[in-house]
Amino acid sequence: MILKSTYNEIHPYVTKDGAIIRELMRPEVHGNSNQSLAEATIPEGKATALHHHQRSEEIYHVTAGKGKMTLGDKTFEVAAGDTICIPPQTSHRLHNTGEVPLKLFCCCAPPYSHDDTDLV
Repeated sequence: MILKSTYNEIHPYVTKDGAIIRELMRPEVHGNSNQSLAEATIPEGKATALHHHQRSEEIYHVTAGKGKMTLGDKTFEVAAGDTICIPPQTSHRLHNTGEVPLKLFCCCAPPYSHDDTDLV
C-alpha cells in the first residue's frame, strides 16, 4: 500500500472552529493509523473560534503570513517558520493579523475529529 495523497485532489472544508482545512493525510481516507496532517488557511482579518480538543495533541507549523496565537492564558505573535505545540484540553485560537492568508500545517494525534473539538 502506498500512503500518498495529491494536494490538488483534496477538497478543502471548514472545521468546527472556522478554519479552512485541506486534509493531506487522514486514516479513514489514506490508511495511516495514529495521526492526521492538514493545511489550514485563515483569511486576512479572520480568526478561529476559541476551542480545545479533549484527546488530540496538535502541532502547528506556520508556512505563510502572521498572526496572534492564544494558547491557554497566553497570547503571542506567530509568523512563517514558527511551530507551536497545543496539548490536549488547552484552549486555543489563531487570529490572522497580516495582509495575506495565514497558512499552517496542523498535525493531530490522535487524528482530528469534530467530535473531539469543543468550542469555548
